[in-house]
Amino acid sequence: MQLYCNSLTRYGRLKTREVKVGDLLIGNCHPVRVQTMTTTDTMDTIATVEQTIRCIEAGAELVRITAPSKKEAENLQNIKDELRKRGYNTPLIADIHFTPNAAEIAARIVEKVRVNPGNYVDKKKFEVLEYTDAEYNEEIERIRERFTPLVRICKEHGTAMRIGTNHGSLSDRIMSRYGDTPIGMVESAMEFLRIARNEDYHNIILSMKSSNPQVMVQAYRLLIHQMQHEFGECYPLHLGVTEAGDGEDGRIKSAIGIGTLLEDGIGDTIRVSLTEDPEFEIPVCKDLVKRYGNREHHASIKELAEETNIPYSPFEYKRRDAREVANIGAKHVPVVVADFMEKEAIHVESLLAIGYNYNADTDKWNISDGAADFIYTAGKTVPFALPGTLKVICDPLTWREAADKDKYFPLFQGVEYLDASHKSERINFIGIDTHAIDKAIEQRIFEMAATDPTAVFCFFSTNKHSMADVRRTLIHLMEQKITTPVIICVESHATTADEQLIQFSAEAGALLLDGIGDGIWLMNDPKKLNNVSVSGRNYISIANNHQFLNATAFSILQATRTRISKTEYISCPSCGRTLFDLQETTAKIRAVTNHLKGLKIAIMGCIVNGPGEMADADFGYVGSGVGKITLYKGKEVVKRNIDSSIAVNELINLLKENDAWIEP
Repeated sequence: MQLYCNSLTRYGRLKTREVKVGDLLIGNCHPVRVQTMTTTDTMDTIATVEQTIRCIEAGAELVRITAPSKKEAENLQNIKDELRKRGYNTPLIADIHFTPNAAEIAARIVEKVRVNPGNYVDKKKFEVLEYTDAEYNEEIERIRERFTPLVRICKEHGTAMRIGTNHGSLSDRIMSRYGDTPIGMVESAMEFLRIARNEDYHNIILSMKSSNPQVMVQAYRLLIHQMQHEFGECYPLHLGVTEAGDGEDGRIKSAIGIGTLLEDGIGDTIRVSLTEDPEFEIPVCKDLVKRYGNREHHASIKELAEETNIPYSPFEYKRRDAREVANIGAKHVPVVVADFMEKEAIHVESLLAIGYNYNADTDKWNISDGAADFIYTAGKTVPFALPGTLKVICDPLTWREAADKDKYFPLFQGVEYLDASHKSERINFIGIDTHAIDKAIEQRIFEMAATDPTAVFCFFSTNKHSMADVRRTLIHLMEQKITTPVIICVESHATTADEQLIQFSAEAGALLLDGIGDGIWLMNDPKKLNNVSVSGRNYISIANNHQFLNATAFSILQATRTRISKTEYISCPSCGRTLFDLQETTAKIRAVTNHLKGLKIAIMGCIVNGPGEMADADFGYVGSGVGKITLYKGKEVVKRNIDSSIAVNELINLLKENDAWIEP
């Protein structure tokens, strides 16, 4: 198996071709470039110029502008001229859907065009088609005839191109042969790339976007594998998660998808797609990129004997085999550990932050879907009766003194586990710093745990390249066929909550996407935070910090599709095509549906980002005209052209009709 990155243990940027976009160099290990996309009407020149300037001043190195038809493509000249007149020379990108003529106009004006192979020539009608090989090849020739003129224009004018595949807009032709899969995404792009290479045009960047980080990561890895196999080289990669949404969830989903790839040195330019004003995307991009600015100088990690023969596939999801220990491992969803180590005293009210609300009148606990499974108290016991589903992890001495051995379980630090004379009959947690522990002692712990039906590992790493260090240790376990469950622990010392959110998401999410991890344990010291807020929501006390950590843990599990505990919103980031106020509408829909569990609701600004881009959503709310909404169940239209003033209520009615509604 050809590896998809330089190494699983040594950080290094993946070598890609160098591409020039205006005066900006991308690929070939140049800095990872950050970009965004305007949300204004492209025909409103001044509004687009002013929003572009706000994005540039926020740090955008490229700015994309939608050009859905010839008139918008032509107006790019006015936008570019006005920007240049004001002294801004940042490269512009034309975003093209459906309209080759618009692309050919734009390619003569701006520095880069983006085309989507799924709808540039092919059409998507959600039809199941059967092609013979001859018919399929005829379609490829039709694409060649329609796409080649754009390639030649780009080559003549020195214009760069992004071939941007989207998971949700694969053509009926691709779907008929490859299905709704990462392989289909890769082949969709490769068809266009082969045509460009035949014209000796190489100023190309590629992307494999999806609203599902798992699909997105697998597709990029497969694309790299395919390019290396077919061409012996890679083109630069633009990373992004489509329709990530807003607030913490949008940031977490983006950080998981983009961060997982950046952790392995993959990615030459990134865009974080949030349902917010585009300039707010840039700080998230910057926080992501700066994590890897000095990563090459991490402490060494024991290298794998044969990196092309790892014991799991990085191209498809399969959860690591782990034995069952109480409610951990096997087929159980990953557990969440809430870290109360810094809490001086634990009260009934303290548990509200982690999903447990005590009603004194009824003497009962109300337990939310986002309730933690364990709390870590270090050397403390809890001075009240705990809710039935919550258990305590504590130091061994505290455990020995605790009366309720059904509720309390010890955490042994490394070698303590080997030497312990007293252990729990049910669960024994073993904390291991995979970077600092002596490898001979680590192996002795592994051998003892392998035959201990009560053992659960808690892995973390103090190596700068911590995810790779923990991954290396887990690969070692898998090679030895040790099935002890593993809780992924991530501690952040970042000074802002935004940075912590990204670190937690990238490091824990990267492992969970590969099927590694039977639990998640996030920890920090809130007293070290300079800015204790994320996207406008403040976490200013220890109690609220617990809420932040708990909510982040559940959101990471949700985004990696490993534990579903709430409604997921697949919301496009808005652009000049949007037919209603996307941010306001997303907030309205979230307000009335966020109590539902396990639903995926897509909120799309227009038909371009509509039924296709929704991919695997259960229900869709799509702009179909000015002030008009079309509702979908899956990919089927169920209500057309509803007035936007009543559309949210109609969505609720649709949920009720399909038994997907629960009264709040």
